[in-house]
Amino acid sequence: MTTRAAAEKRAHRLREEIRRHEHLYYVLGRPEISDREYDALERELRDIEARFPDLVTPDSPTQRVGETPSEEFPSFAHRVRMLSLDNTYSEDELREFEERVFRIVGEQEIVYTAELKVDGLSMALHYEKGRLARAVTRGDGVRGDEVTANARAIRAIPLVLREGSGFPADFEARGEVYLPRSRFETINRDRAEAGEEPFANPRNAAAGTMKNLDPRIVARRGLEILLYSIANAGEVGVTSQWEALERMRAWGLRTNPASRRCRGLDEVLDFCHEWQGRRGELEYDIDGVVVKVDDFALQEELGSTSKFPRWAIAFKYPAEQATTRVLDIEVQVGRTGKLTPVAILEPVTVAGSTVSRATLHNEEEVARKDVRKGDTVLIEKGGDVIPKVVRVVEDARPEGTRRWVPPERCPICREPTVRPEGEVDRRCPNASCPAQLEERLRHFARRSAMDIEGLGDSLVGQLVEKGLVHDFADLYRLRLEDVVGLERMAEKSARNLLEQLETSRSRELRRLLFGLGIRHVGERVALLLAQRFRSLDALAAAPVEEMEAVHEIGPTVARSVHDWFRDPANQRLVEQLQKAGLRTEEDAAAPGSRTLEGKQFVLTGTLESMTRGEAQAAIEERGGRVTSSVSKKTSYVVVGRDPGSKADKARELGLDVVDEAAFRALLGGE
Repeated sequence: MTTRAAAEKRAHRLREEIRRHEHLYYVLGRPEISDREYDALERELRDIEARFPDLVTPDSPTQRVGETPSEEFPSFAHRVRMLSLDNTYSEDELREFEERVFRIVGEQEIVYTAELKVDGLSMALHYEKGRLARAVTRGDGVRGDEVTANARAIRAIPLVLREGSGFPADFEARGEVYLPRSRFETINRDRAEAGEEPFANPRNAAAGTMKNLDPRIVARRGLEILLYSIANAGEVGVTSQWEALERMRAWGLRTNPASRRCRGLDEVLDFCHEWQGRRGELEYDIDGVVVKVDDFALQEELGSTSKFPRWAIAFKYPAEQATTRVLDIEVQVGRTGKLTPVAILEPVTVAGSTVSRATLHNEEEVARKDVRKGDTVLIEKGGDVIPKVVRVVEDARPEGTRRWVPPERCPICREPTVRPEGEVDRRCPNASCPAQLEERLRHFARRSAMDIEGLGDSLVGQLVEKGLVHDFADLYRLRLEDVVGLERMAEKSARNLLEQLETSRSRELRRLLFGLGIRHVGERVALLLAQRFRSLDALAAAPVEEMEAVHEIGPTVARSVHDWFRDPANQRLVEQLQKAGLRTEEDAAAPGSRTLEGKQFVLTGTLESMTRGEAQAAIEERGGRVTSSVSKKTSYVVVGRDPGSKADKARELGLDVVDEAAFRALLGGE
C-alpha cells in the first residue's frame, strides 16, 4: 500500500469489519473468526494509522485506550436523576408492591418486564449521532464522574452504533458494568501471586477498576456491560421498557437476553424462582430480579418518591450460607508487609463450590466477631465470590477455646510487627522479609524504578529460592558463576544481567526511593522527596514535621517514610546499598537549570526514549508542571506515538504542539 488514498480506503474497510466482529463477539456472543484473525485485522489497522497519523479517527477501534491517565475525573450532572430501587425480600412484599401500583392506576392486568439484577456498577452512556460521546457513573444520582476514557476501553461498549439501525441523534443508555467471574478469579490469582490484597468480590473489582485513572488498566481487566434503560425514552419515541430493550439491541448495544416480559405477578414470581436456582449458570453475579411496570405511560402516572421510582422494585435473593468449623487461624504476609488473618475451615459446599478458607481481613475484625480456633461459624457466599465469616455460633463453642492473639512478630522473618496509629492493619516492617521479597525485587527492577532489564519473574523466583538474594543489596553481589546455569540463563544472558545491574548503580535518587517500595511512596512522592532532601542520608535523618512541610506530602506519607528509615533492618539495607556503590545523592541543581519555570505541559501518546514518569520528572526538575487536560494555560503539548484527541484540541486552541525530538531539545534548554 503506497498511496494515502488507498490507505484511507483500506482503513475505512478495516474499521467497519472490526466493529462488526466486536458486535458479534461482545454483544451477540457469536464470534465468526478466531482471536488471532481478529488481532491481525486490528494490527493491520494500527500499522496504517502509524504510517498515516492524520487518518486516525477518535472512534477508531485502535483508540479505545488512546487517552493518557487523568489526574481526576470531572463531575457531570445527569439529565435525568439516576434513582436507586426499593428492595423486597419475599413474595408477600412483592404483592404489596403491586397493591401500591393498583392504588394509583386502578386494579388491572399489569404487564411487567423482569430483568436479572446484575451486581455491578451503574453507568450512563451518551451517544450523539451514533458515536459514544460521554460515559458517566451513577455518583449520588444527581451528579456522577465522567469516565469516558475508561468506558472506551470496555470492548462491549460500541464506540459507533450500527449503521442503518435507526438510532436517535441524541440519547442516553443506562446499564450495569460488571466483571465476569472467570476474569475476577484470574485477577485475584494474579494479585495473590504478586502479594497484593485480592478484591472482595466482582462488584468491588468493577467499581475499583472504573475509578482507575489509567484506561490501559481498565482495558486489561476485561469488564463487560449490560444495558437496561433509555433515560430519555419519551424524546426518542419509545413507549415501553420491553421496546427500549429491543431498540437498544437493534442499535448494537448489549442487553440481557435473560429478560422476560411477564403478564401479571405470578409470571414475575415464576421468573424470580427460576433464576434463583439457575444463577450459578451465569458468568456474572446477580443478587435478585428487577421488576418494572412495562408501559411508560403507567410509569409516568405512578411517578417517584424522593428516593425510589414507584413503578419498579428489586426482588432480592438471600445470600447462600453454611456452617462449618474453624480448624485454625493462619496469618498471611503480603507484598507491603500487611498481615492478614485467614480462617482455615473444615471444607463445606456453598453456592456450588467447596470452601476451605475465609479471610478475616484484620485483627479488629477477628476481635469484633471473636472468632476462635475450634469455633463453629456461619459463612456466606452470596454476591461475594470470596467467602466471609458472618458470625460465630456461640452455643456450639467448645470449652477451653482461647481468643486469637495477633502475632507480635512476623510469622516468616520474626521481625517485630507494627500497627501504625489510626490503622487497622498490622504489618511486618522488614523490607527483606522473604514473604515480601520476590514481589519487592520485581518492583525494584521495574522500568520506572531501577530499570534492570532481564530481572524477570522466573529469575527472581530462582534467586530467592536458591538463597542467592535476600535483599536488594544482594543483587549487586551476584557473580557470573552464581547466575550461569540457572534456568534460561546461559553465559550471554548472565553477562547481560550483570551489565544491567552495573548500569543501575547510577540511577537517580528518585528512582531508588521509588524502588525501595516504601509504603505510600509512588513515583511522584519519590520525586518530591528527592528534590527536597537531595540525599538518602538527609531524608533518613529528617523529622516527620520537615517531611510534612514538603508540598503535596501529607502526615500519613511522612510518618510512613519516617518509620521506614527508623527500622534497624532497613537501616542495614541502606548501608549495604551505599557500600554497593548505588547513587544515594542527587546532583546539586545547576544555576539556570530551571529552564521550564512556569511552563505547563500535557503529554499524549507513547514516547520512545522515556516513560511518562521520566518525562514528567524531567519537566518538574526544570521547574515546569504537567497537567492532564489541555487548556489555554497549556504551554506545550508533547505528542508521542498513537496520540489521543488532546493533540487536536491543542491545535484548535493554537497551542505549541511538539514531537519527541523537539521536547528533548526543550529539556536541553533550547
